[in-house]
Amino acid sequence: MTAKHTALIVGVGASEGVGAATARRFAREGFHVAVVGRTAAKVDKVAAEIRAAGGSAEALVGDAAVEADAARFVAAADAQNTLLVVVQNAGSNRRDSILELQRADFEQLWREHCLGGFLIGREAARRMVPRGSGSIFFTGASGSLRGKAGFAAFAAAKAGLRAVAQSMARELGPKGIHVAHVVVDGGIGGARLLGRAPQLRDERGPDGLLSYEAIADTYWQLHTQHRSAWTHEIDLRPWAESF
Repeated sequence: MTAKHTALIVGVGASEGVGAATARRFAREGFHVAVVGRTAAKVDKVAAEIRAAGGSAEALVGDAAVEADAARFVAAADAQNTLLVVVQNAGSNRRDSILELQRADFEQLWREHCLGGFLIGREAARRMVPRGSGSIFFTGASGSLRGKAGFAAFAAAKAGLRAVAQSMARELGPKGIHVAHVVVDGGIGGARLLGRAPQLRDERGPDGLLSYEAIADTYWQLHTQHRSAWTHEIDLRPWAESF
């Protein structure tokens, strides 16, 4: 399979996660995928799995919140095929009382989510705007919309990312670039969550956790939308989740 376009997926960890599932989804559609993460063993494994399934993939290691790395990721993704899709999925979470939250930890989450999103989005836009087409998507969370007790750092980082996405969409949409923000409202049934709390699978019941493959399908659906009816923001949650 010869790819003509590249999808850059930033924030790829375990195979059982949103980043890896999104990379697989775009690879199945004939894209070359550049998978980015901070752990070489994980991104190498995901890229190898995609190639073994007949797809085209490369692994890139680094930190999207480092300006030089962000520029390197985008340049590599645009080197042999036209960069058409970017999904910014990077960032971790933590729980701290506001009384105990350290400045360094607050700043670290802001860097991972907000600064990294800005840098990846800006670098991608610089490539896409002259061509008049492309998709830039951001993974958000419930914290993008509301701050929960114990999650001030995460909420501030995600709310900042949402604001960046909104500003980008308003500036870049008329230039042909589809910018969307995906609010993931609920636990994801992947390696990160179930590795810490495996009992949640049984506690939540069938389809009580978000499927990472279903989230990946949403990214593909957003990319294929007709520009007369683009979605900027969509929220995803399990059918049984209260909101």
